[in-house]
Parts: sequence; C-alpha cells; structure tokens
Amino acid sequence: MTVNTSETNQPILQIKALTKYFGGLAAVKTFDMTLERGGLTGLIGPNGAGKTTVFNMITGLYTPSGGDIVFQNESVVGLEPFEITRQGIGRTFQNIRLFSNLTVLDNVRIAYHAHAGYGLLDGIIYNRKFQAKEKELTERAQDFLAIFKLENLQNEIAKNLPYGQQRRVEIARALACDPRLLLLDEPAAGMNPHEIQELMDLIHFIRSRFDLTILLIEHQMRVVMGICEKISVMDFGEVIARGTPKEIQDNPKVIEAYLGKGAANAA
Repeated sequence: MTVNTSETNQPILQIKALTKYFGGLAAVKTFDMTLERGGLTGLIGPNGAGKTTVFNMITGLYTPSGGDIVFQNESVVGLEPFEITRQGIGRTFQNIRLFSNLTVLDNVRIAYHAHAGYGLLDGIIYNRKFQAKEKELTERAQDFLAIFKLENLQNEIAKNLPYGQQRRVEIARALACDPRLLLLDEPAAGMNPHEIQELMDLIHFIRSRFDLTILLIEHQMRVVMGICEKISVMDFGEVIARGTPKEIQDNPKVIEAYLGKGAANAA
C-alpha cells in the first residue's frame, strides 16, 4: 500500500483570521488555529469568550463574517452542516442533544442513515432492499455500541440513562458518522468525579481506536490539563495564549483572564 506522506504531513485543520459579528459586536476576532493530525487540543477561556461560536462556525451552524476554515486542504466555509459532517467533522454539544424518547440503539442507528442506500419509495413499500439495509444498519449500530460497552443498554430509552451514559451515547453517535476530526463541547459538564475519570479514559480510547484528531472545549481543568497536549486560550473573542498545559498554567494573561489582574500580579 502506498502512503500519501504529503497528506499525512499536512495539518488536518487550519483556521485563518476567523471573525464573527452579531450586529455590531465581534464575538470572535481574527481567530487562528492549526490542528495537526492525531492531536488532542484544548480550547479554553471564561464564559462568553467565543469558544462555542468557533465550534459553530467550523460545523456550519454559523457563517463566518470573515476568514477561512480549511479542513483537509479544502475550505468548508459556506457548506451546510450535513455537508461538513460528510467531509469528516463530527461534534457533540454543550447540552446533550440525544433523541431523548428513542432507544440507545436508534440514536446510533440514525447516524448511519445518511449511508442507508435506499430511497423514500423503498421505505414506503417496505421492499426487500429496505429490509436488508435496515438489518445491516442495525447490526452495524450494535457492533458500534459494543465498542463503547453499551450493548446491554441498546433497548433503554435515552432519557432514562444516567448523565454520564447519555454523554457516552452522544459521543458514540458522533463517531458513527465516521469523522476524522471530533469537536467535543464541554463533555464533562455536569459529571461527577467518577464520570469525569471515565470520560478522560474514553477520550484517550476513541482517539487511538478511531485514529481521530480531537478539539475539546472544557471548563473542567482536571480534564484539560490531564489529557490535552496543546491548549489555546480565548478571552473576549481573541486568542490570548497558546502552549502546553504547563505553559498555560503559568501564563499571567491566562491567570488574569480567569481570576483578575490582582491574581496575575500575585503570581
């Protein structure tokens, strides 16, 4: 097999001078970021810093006011969210967005339906093609749930699961879309210490198992400092610091953004 080394050596994502205005307010200003393939990067900052706005622009929910987003050497600016998902970018949301009244299995099966291979008429007349494809999708979803150790919960209604398990299902559904880049928006929000440790282990596992690049927004510093290799810090829509967890921990600008100028001077 021939390996395309030029593609392997290229960053998977390059964000250049990304800007977003809401009315006259700049939520994000000339944001730059480069993600190397296989990396695990954190994006942190106080509430309102613009982090989720960046995620929403990457995934097509917001159209940038300026700048460019280049994924695997192609700009994704202007594409619809479903088109960006097909390009290979998956995400989870700050507030879990499962289909709460569907089963765990159906939540994951939904992610496969973009590749179902049958049309509306096949479903209406319930023909052999439809039945065969539905059986195939169900088996693929069950296999996928087994990887996440959720196979025993496949018939549970999603809203009845503990919070940590719901987050696990959401991540599994995002990965069923076969992304190369996964964006996780505050996955540890609302979790207890035991669930947080399980989440950290899960993120390490899925990066290795699915050959992923991961960009993570998180307020839990235990998670960020514990798993991220590089961190970018935002404040008032701009990047104020980049570096390793140790460099970020000791950065006066970061301390000031979180704790105020007096704390930064004391440090």
